[in-house]
Amino acid sequence: MTNIDRIIKRISDRDYKVGIVGLGYVGLPLALEFCSKNFQVVGFDIDISKVEMINKGESYIRHIEKSRIKSAVDNNVLEATTDFSRVNQVDAIIICVPTPLTSHREPDLSFIEDTASKIAPHIKANQLITLESTTYPGTTEEVLKPILEDVSGLKAGEDFFLAYSPEREDPNNPNFTTATIPKVVGGYTHDCLQIADTLYGEIIVKTVPVSSCAAAESSKLLENIYRSVNIALVNELKVVFQRMGIDVWEVINAAKTKPFGFKAFYPGPGLGGHCIPIDPFYLTWKAKEFGANTRFIELAGEINTFMPEYVVYRTFEAMNEKSMALKGSKLLLVGLAYKGDVDDMRESPSLTLFKMFRDKGAEVSFYDPYIPEIPPTRDHADLAGLKSINLDQVSEFDCAVISTSHSNVNHQVFADYCKVVIDTRNALDRKLPNVFQA
Repeated sequence: MTNIDRIIKRISDRDYKVGIVGLGYVGLPLALEFCSKNFQVVGFDIDISKVEMINKGESYIRHIEKSRIKSAVDNNVLEATTDFSRVNQVDAIIICVPTPLTSHREPDLSFIEDTASKIAPHIKANQLITLESTTYPGTTEEVLKPILEDVSGLKAGEDFFLAYSPEREDPNNPNFTTATIPKVVGGYTHDCLQIADTLYGEIIVKTVPVSSCAAAESSKLLENIYRSVNIALVNELKVVFQRMGIDVWEVINAAKTKPFGFKAFYPGPGLGGHCIPIDPFYLTWKAKEFGANTRFIELAGEINTFMPEYVVYRTFEAMNEKSMALKGSKLLLVGLAYKGDVDDMRESPSLTLFKMFRDKGAEVSFYDPYIPEIPPTRDHADLAGLKSINLDQVSEFDCAVISTSHSNVNHQVFADYCKVVIDTRNALDRKLPNVFQA
């Protein structure tokens, strides 16, 4: 039996411990899937509060049930730690850390680099190390691999296995979970791919092996660039159709009745979440190294980035039509999460709108049943600590801007009490005299 065969048998026999670095919206669901298939999992995170909550069997992500975590902890298949020296106790290390942009909209790989530096002194022969963070093609081999090799003295493809498999999480999606979304996997060598593909194949409905780490990295970028470009298209059409007196939502609903050749995308107040507002810029940055231009991608980014400004402009127009001034008004932002039915605020355009309306002189508050208080954020630290209003306070506001639509919110209440409602999510009857689309 070869070394590869022995490792594959250990995976099949569940004699194989998995380490997950980064216990957020990607890492925690992945850890729980491994636990559900009887793998022992050690979760690593620098946030002591997350580690303590997991070890107590508690959840800090709304759509992940506490019972799933408690069951895994009680059955001794899940534990969390801040001690990265314990990396040498696991057989696989899956890295699920953020990859944001810098203030200059360039890739920020500091979380990957810091993680590599933390685990490198403790990795051992025959370990599998997989990166799941979304990034530009070449990161696994050009950034992660050198740090691991230089510090550990081990060689990728010879002493340890190296792979890339992009996360495909969609928080609170009712139709797909971590286990039911096919998983793209790329390896540094054929053996690396075989080990990574085997491990993921034990918990995911289907794996999609590709020829290299770079191909796997590129596939994730294509997925999100596709969405960014199409959302930009409908956002641009929204502006054009509004000036022509045409309802963009009606147009989309009509177009999507075609059973082929069309997929519906919907406009909004801007892009949010951990992928679409960020990932396309990773490719535009990397493309410059090869002297290639990405004008299509950059144009889509410009259109989507402009959307909060358009919402503010439409609010000004609507209030002016009602003989009201934006400056000095009491304005309510409805929904802070980046999309409906989640408590995830990453890159939410609502935070940008909050600041823009404030800068225009409005007195801004917010309502979100899933976000009772704004936590510290990197770009909007001044908003930390602000609390959601209660619904019985709605009558105090002149204008409500629906920036996120949660299914458990009765949006009609805002139309009943506010003189102006700006609806960016098609949440209300468009024929109501005080409701304006944006």
